[in-house]
Amino acid sequence: MSDYASQIEEEQAHVDAIYNRLDDLAAQTKSRLHGVRAQGGKGSPTHMAERDSFNAMYEDRLTQLRAVQDRLVFGKLDTDEGDSRYIGRIGISSEEHEPMLTDWRAEAARPFYEATAQERMGIIQRRHIALKFRDVVGIEDEVLNVHSERATQASREGTLTGEGALLTSLASRRTGFMTDIVATIQAEQDRIIRQPLNQVVVVQGGPGTGKTAVALHRAAYLLYTHRERLAHSGVLIVGPSSNFLHYIGQVLPSLGETGVLSRTMATLLPGVTVSAEEEPHVAQLKGDARMARMIDNAVKACVRVPSQLPTISVRGTRIAVTAEDIISAQNAARHSHAPHNKARVTFIERMMELLVARYQRAVEYQPSATELDQVRESLRMDQAVQRTLNLAWLPLTAQWLLETLWARPQRLKRAAPWLSDEQLRLLYREKGSGWTVSDIPLLDEAMELIGPDPNKAAALNQKKGPSAEERYAQETLESMGLAKSGLVNAADLAAQMNGTADGESLISHAARDREWTFGHIVVDEAQELSAMDWRMLLRRCPSRSFTIVGDVAQTSALGGTRHWQDTMNPLFGEDRWNMCELTIDYRNPQEVATLADEYARSRGLYISTVHSVRQIPDSVRRVTVENSNDLVPSALTQIIEMVKRYVSDDGTGRVAVIADTSILTLLRQPLWKAIREQLGEQEEQRLRNQDDWDDQIDLIDPHGSKGLEYDAVVVIEPGLIEENGASRLSAAADLYVAMTRPTQQLVIVRTRSDAEQVNL
Repeated sequence: MSDYASQIEEEQAHVDAIYNRLDDLAAQTKSRLHGVRAQGGKGSPTHMAERDSFNAMYEDRLTQLRAVQDRLVFGKLDTDEGDSRYIGRIGISSEEHEPMLTDWRAEAARPFYEATAQERMGIIQRRHIALKFRDVVGIEDEVLNVHSERATQASREGTLTGEGALLTSLASRRTGFMTDIVATIQAEQDRIIRQPLNQVVVVQGGPGTGKTAVALHRAAYLLYTHRERLAHSGVLIVGPSSNFLHYIGQVLPSLGETGVLSRTMATLLPGVTVSAEEEPHVAQLKGDARMARMIDNAVKACVRVPSQLPTISVRGTRIAVTAEDIISAQNAARHSHAPHNKARVTFIERMMELLVARYQRAVEYQPSATELDQVRESLRMDQAVQRTLNLAWLPLTAQWLLETLWARPQRLKRAAPWLSDEQLRLLYREKGSGWTVSDIPLLDEAMELIGPDPNKAAALNQKKGPSAEERYAQETLESMGLAKSGLVNAADLAAQMNGTADGESLISHAARDREWTFGHIVVDEAQELSAMDWRMLLRRCPSRSFTIVGDVAQTSALGGTRHWQDTMNPLFGEDRWNMCELTIDYRNPQEVATLADEYARSRGLYISTVHSVRQIPDSVRRVTVENSNDLVPSALTQIIEMVKRYVSDDGTGRVAVIADTSILTLLRQPLWKAIREQLGEQEEQRLRNQDDWDDQIDLIDPHGSKGLEYDAVVVIEPGLIEENGASRLSAAADLYVAMTRPTQQLVIVRTRSDAEQVNL
């Protein structure tokens, strides 16, 4: 047996022992869970609460143990003291409580990512262990102390290498899901991942530098390090598209973490659906920070003194509604500092007090309490009074307010006097036109100022009411002194008692509660967010704990960020945020990166990448045709070649066709016809029937490709992408994004005139 084979065999024995322990822990947890559930719903309140706590704990643990099965072990550290320490997805100890596997997030695992020959951190050798399912298929050693016997031993055994594990992962074919980088985290990435929770960390980096992976692993690290704090609030991840969220959806579960809510800005507001699109210049207007003042002005304009005030006859006594009464009641309501609809309740109650007091003064006797109650009810039910009070303090919903502003330019002008006539024209939209992404933060702003509709809230509570289980759960919490602890509520406890709770109950609550606040927020493609978007996110994280990742060279939104300090300083203050820059491109071959970087610099974009880790000869291909009639046939030829080379019927391999939407429309039907002719009808149907987020052939515009990566990318008519951009810089950013999506091959197909327009 060769030395290398014996090393594989030795590591396999250790890996088997760790997996056996994992299986034992899963079996024990499952047995305990069954035992808890077998106790049923009987017993004292204290016993039931204890049982349900254990039920939730065992469910969470079992979910975690199942999620980390793949590539559980990936590293080993040999120390100066002669100890060996295995590194993996979670921490595992033997029955005797001896460590068998160290969690990658633990401080003891830090040298696996950060130790160097210059700063060894007490480590002699770092070993990378490659698994396929549970089998060890490869080992690679990095000897940090070159004067030790390990260097000679690793060389003799054939395990000595440099960045083999990293390069192997980069060369693998793409799938519909991002894979974690836990086994190949680089030192500059690890230092960002381990930044403190109470910091705002901005991660700036070019395409392929691992910004998203770093952000997700940082979320996993924070959930591990600050488990108790984040367990009751969770982590929010905001991404640029639903396809992107699908793409990253497996990363955190594979790291043993599920307490995370993923949303786009379009889906962040519960109960509101985005169904319309709008021009970039309109989105820029809506994203302006002054729109918060517009919403505030519009809400305040719904509190006024009506021009006509009634005099009401109650029990033969005439009672006048005066402007002084209304102003007094409005001032009382304002002093409550409550949202508009809640303050309105105070206003109405104050008006009733004033009107009843006027009745008392008008009659020549002392009315009884019963009579005064009847007078109050008569006033409350009087249509003239109701109409006057509604005019004086209009009950509102955010949707009605914003729709009315867009549909009535004169009202919008009063709320936002800085808007020009042209801007008013751009913002005009008929009622019922549907909400856009840039409406969402404005609706959220309005909901914050208005509050819930008290009538609807009261009707809902009256209609639903607490269930019998919830009432019993509330009694249980009260008997234990936990009713006001904030740790658990009656609805959650009732769900656990009924066996309907799951490990995602906290996240389910967070998803449907607009006022939920998170312990940490990760924002990807953050350079695209407007000032109003940021206000919406800040509202959801009072602790100001953020991981913000993006690349200012990729900013396509007109209201987005071109310089981080311009956005971050007003939001957090100059000393409250820290920028970390990633400089190494792990995705793009050097040839692709050089072409994209040269183009971006020529257009005045900021480039932070220093170099790529790989070179792939001929990874850039240029195809130029003489006229537009030849463009689609030539593009089809290149696409089919890329599909044959990179797309497999096992679901691996991804090819993107990135172009202006007008080109994609022309290309779609001919492409499927060509695939049927070249690859067969069965393969065509397989590829056609894939979900949007899992397409192996993706026809997409530059904006939709943000955050995604493919084995090969075919960019068609880059000059047209530039020409149709919202601005010069936005157009350059769009084309830069398009060119930097591939891990293996970039093909540029264009006409001669397009090539003269853009030098690539």
